[in-house]
Amino acid sequence: MKILIVLTSHSKLGKTDAKTGFWVEEFASPYYLFKEAGAEITIASPNGGQPPIDPTSELPENETKSTVRYKSDKNLLNQLADSKKLSEVVAADFDAVFYPGGHGLLWDLTTDKDSIKLIEDFWNSNKPIATVCHSTSVLLNAKDKEGNFIVKNKKITGFTNAEEAAVQLTDVVPFLLEDELKKKGAKYNSITNWKSFSITDGMLITGQNPQSSEAVAKQLLGILKP
Repeated sequence: MKILIVLTSHSKLGKTDAKTGFWVEEFASPYYLFKEAGAEITIASPNGGQPPIDPTSELPENETKSTVRYKSDKNLLNQLADSKKLSEVVAADFDAVFYPGGHGLLWDLTTDKDSIKLIEDFWNSNKPIATVCHSTSVLLNAKDKEGNFIVKNKKITGFTNAEEAAVQLTDVVPFLLEDELKKKGAKYNSITNWKSFSITDGMLITGQNPQSSEAVAKQLLGILKP
């Protein structure tokens, strides 16, 4: 199995002075599940090199077994620091793609031409695409061969309006993911804030929040290793 993990390169939280990036747990937990399943993993980001980390995701209250393991994993940290440029990877080289979340990608990967083309190539090749939390936003502008948004009429989840309000960033983010998915015709589903919830619809696997990252990874592996 060859799995591509795509991370954001964006580090500024809107017009605030705060930093953002990718959410560590949403990267670390799936990474280790993929690794332990025998997958060959490639990491990419729009700019290449070290993707920015959301500092909030490294706070003690957000630690998990996977994030603790990640912090002392020199091989992984070196691989992360040397992520490939997104423009240099192609869907044909991989069996699946996974996007960890974090607020950063709302400002870059959602509209990144290379990311959109990559997703469309995976989709047209009938290969699984997995997202969690805010990263479901990367699906918003991808279209199928007929020119329809791939999320149209698909059962999908992602970070909810209520969860965005709970972290007090409703007026900071460029858009509310739940609203945008509905606008694009997705059959949006969600449950209580901060509970694990994931949906598989065909080759699309989506998770609601950080707590859903492990479930998404397991569902992706279920498709790759039935």
